[in-house]
Amino acid sequence: MITLREIMDLASRPGVLSLAHGLPASELFPRQALAEASSRVLETDPASLQYAPPYQPLKAQIVQLMAARGVRCSEEQIFLTSGAQQGMDLLTRLLVEPGERVILEWAVYDGIQFAARSRNPEILTVSADPAAGIDVEEVESLLARGVRPAYIYVIPNGHNPLGATLSVAARQRLAELARRHRVPILEDDVYGFLSYDDSPLPPLRAFEEEWVFYIGSFSKILAPSLRTGWMVVPAPLTARLALLKHAADLDTPSFGHHMVSAYLAAGHLPAHLDLLRAEYRRRRDALLAALRVQFPAESLWNCPASGMFVWVELPAGVDTAELLRIALAKESVAFCPGETFCAGDASRGSRCMRLSFTNHPPERIEEGIRRLGRAIRAVLPSGGNAP
Repeated sequence: MITLREIMDLASRPGVLSLAHGLPASELFPRQALAEASSRVLETDPASLQYAPPYQPLKAQIVQLMAARGVRCSEEQIFLTSGAQQGMDLLTRLLVEPGERVILEWAVYDGIQFAARSRNPEILTVSADPAAGIDVEEVESLLARGVRPAYIYVIPNGHNPLGATLSVAARQRLAELARRHRVPILEDDVYGFLSYDDSPLPPLRAFEEEWVFYIGSFSKILAPSLRTGWMVVPAPLTARLALLKHAADLDTPSFGHHMVSAYLAAGHLPAHLDLLRAEYRRRRDALLAALRVQFPAESLWNCPASGMFVWVELPAGVDTAELLRIALAKESVAFCPGETFCAGDASRGSRCMRLSFTNHPPERIEEGIRRLGRAIRAVLPSGGNAP
């Protein structure tokens, strides 16, 4: 099975139009505001370049950000990380003993799979779909049978790769299950600020404070290279997490955290988020419109209410891993085959693909889908008539 890292290497070749990369739009990075923040930090705070403990002002600002998302927390519950991926790794090392169980969806972000497998657990997979997200009834059934996983991993907003957003009822039910069975939920909410509906849904953490461990990041809403993320966890766990983080990278990337704090203090984030949501909504709609024109009529896809991804299921007879090879060779276009994200049986994703809509303007998205449609028609016996 081809890995996501291998796909990214292939998709980064010159001339390839990539719908595979889950990247924010670099032209929308708030470079001027970040440059001003950087200058202020360098001019006024030389300690920003030094080894340092977690930056307390940023913790206070994140408390306010979380409040805007409907989550009550204190600075003592905020743990700063070098991105969301480090949060997943640290929580896995904290919670999972070798041989224990974890619950993942059948198709899920590969970063959590790598983090989990580093502890050699038994991975239990549950159903999920692009419309509703994780199958809460299946989770409840496992717990009712006495399964006690070290954690359940959930992406409630803009699921990677399925694009699903959980309903309020599903969030409340998962939170109640975690509380009743005393099982931690790792809530990966890196897409939570990228909601395209008028009323964003509150995180799981808003419904359960003790058993939901929240993971957030500025990578998708400011810039990935700042390596600034955070977790909201029970305060007694932060000391243990600090020891694990010290062993991993000693300290947080202080300068990036000071920059983010200065940017937030200047009050730029709300307007920037409005810009991102409006532009990404436009790009999402361009991708969906192109799919309706270029893809076979039997294809299925979702309309994501948040995040960066659309999940597509192609007609029977298409193997998307083989399709990727053909699409790269003949059309210079890339996507992520569904099998890349399978936590269990890879065949379940064999005719599926993940498409990202945030990294190109609408005209490039339309061109990419046009190329991909030609590649699909070339491999379908019937020629794959578009609708």
